[in-house]
Amino acid sequence: MDKDRLAEIFEEVAVLLELKGENPFKARAYTNAARTLTQLNEPLETLVKENRLGEVKGIGERIQEKIKEAVTTGRLSYYEELKQSVPEGLVHMVDIPGLGPKKAKAVYEKLGVASIEDLEKACHQDQIAHLEGFGQKTQSKILEGIEFKRKYASRHLVSDVLALAEPILASLQEHPEVIRCDIAGSLRRFKEVIGDVDFLVSAKKSAGVIDFFTQQPGVVSVSAKGDTKASVILEKGIQGDLRVVSDTQFPFALAYFTGSKEHNIVMRQRSIQRGMHLNEYGLFQSREETRDPKYLVPCRTEEEIFAKLDLQYIPPELREDNGEFEAAEKGKLPKLLEWTDLKGSLHNHSNWSDGRDSLEQIADHMESIGCDYWGITDHSKSSFQANGLSPERVRKQIKAVNEVNQRLKDQGKRFRLLTGSEVDILSHGKKLDFDDSLLAELDIVVASIHQGFSQSESEMTKRILTAVENRYVHMLGHLTGRLLLEREAYKVDQYAIIDACGETGTWIELNANPLRFDLDWRLWQYAKSKGVKCVINCDAHRHEHAGFLRLGAGIARKGWLTKKDVINTLPMKSLTKELQKKRSG
Repeated sequence: MDKDRLAEIFEEVAVLLELKGENPFKARAYTNAARTLTQLNEPLETLVKENRLGEVKGIGERIQEKIKEAVTTGRLSYYEELKQSVPEGLVHMVDIPGLGPKKAKAVYEKLGVASIEDLEKACHQDQIAHLEGFGQKTQSKILEGIEFKRKYASRHLVSDVLALAEPILASLQEHPEVIRCDIAGSLRRFKEVIGDVDFLVSAKKSAGVIDFFTQQPGVVSVSAKGDTKASVILEKGIQGDLRVVSDTQFPFALAYFTGSKEHNIVMRQRSIQRGMHLNEYGLFQSREETRDPKYLVPCRTEEEIFAKLDLQYIPPELREDNGEFEAAEKGKLPKLLEWTDLKGSLHNHSNWSDGRDSLEQIADHMESIGCDYWGITDHSKSSFQANGLSPERVRKQIKAVNEVNQRLKDQGKRFRLLTGSEVDILSHGKKLDFDDSLLAELDIVVASIHQGFSQSESEMTKRILTAVENRYVHMLGHLTGRLLLEREAYKVDQYAIIDACGETGTWIELNANPLRFDLDWRLWQYAKSKGVKCVINCDAHRHEHAGFLRLGAGIARKGWLTKKDVINTLPMKSLTKELQKKRSG
């Protein structure tokens, strides 16, 4: 069992202990241990093998024993026993926004409610509102939270689906019977939230490929298995579907199953207008619906299909019937950003606040993976929950960053860390968490909201505009505060913010954390029309989060963004000039 999985278990243990009413310090010990595990810089197995767990600060002897058991056996009996002692439905209730362990425990003890269904019923009967410490507002929020969870019950983050789908696709590509294969559906279109994942394969014989697919690692169960189709349930409850077609049919099936539905309708209409019929089996020179191969218009690739319909090739990410046809008819589709165009990320965290890694470790790792620069923008003082930095600590960090950069320079390396802050936009007084004099000392300033989410749209918009109008703020971080599948965006007039950013030369972040992808891809065409530049940021808290650059680029492509639209495609020298523009304007 690796450290990340064990950290998840410890977090759940803490919740279970709270539900049982155990000593809060005991629950906190597991929460702290989980945080410590995620911040380890070496494999947990090594620490156990070398008997060095005692050297890790924040992990007591009892938890050390549990770590040893989990690492050596792959299971934790204490966790399993604890799970058995708490109703399963009660654990699910904790995930409802507006509830939490303490309130879930109170509802269970006072009303006997032990499932989401019973909780919803109790709300509708007005029982929750009359419990001490609850009230009508809490009851309403619980009902909203239940509806939110139900709405997204079968939806998954694109990052989770990719992590399971790509190894399966790679295995299929190696199968001797497979001629061509690809991922289709909303995953190929790079939607931020995915329902299920579609695999498409061309092969002369399908039986062996079907069997091979259903036996892949990550397959939990097989739902259906036929001659040319199979459906499985992957880890995390994600459904995977495989279709096997002839190689002649492959490009047509790939285009059809990639979608979107709206895009496919227009494609079909265009074919009819040209005396043809397009479906998943082919493009046919016929005025009637057919699959007859004698009418087939040969197309080896998707590109050829689009050409037959007098269109420039439309990348999968743009296939949403959102202006792609008008542009493709004129041959004016943009050359979309490639993730390899990105030179680094300008919004990231270190162990000075709530990140895992030191400045030295970050610099060495990001330089080793080919980045040119990496912004260190730890939290400001009001984000106390994230160990936000005081002005004094910020100035100490500036000095520390300069020392790391000097070491890199002495070693003949071009990579550089950039000093910065993710400064809080305060909910009172219409101001930022740091004075302008301190912001002026930093290379990068990201302004973000981390509290006061319940303000009205008007209040929130005015609050953010304060940051936009500050000459020392380079960019806005995660504009709406949404957490996909977990938390709705707070109310804000995004168009007004975009307009103001265009006028002031303030950039907007595309936060590439898969829980955020904020600003939403649907708004980037508008932002681009207003001259607003995008910054694709990892908001990294550990080395692995550098991989978010690829995810962010996928969302940027979906927003029609090109290399020139994204600030962090610039080399260091050009970036430095851009960072000075707003301040000197």
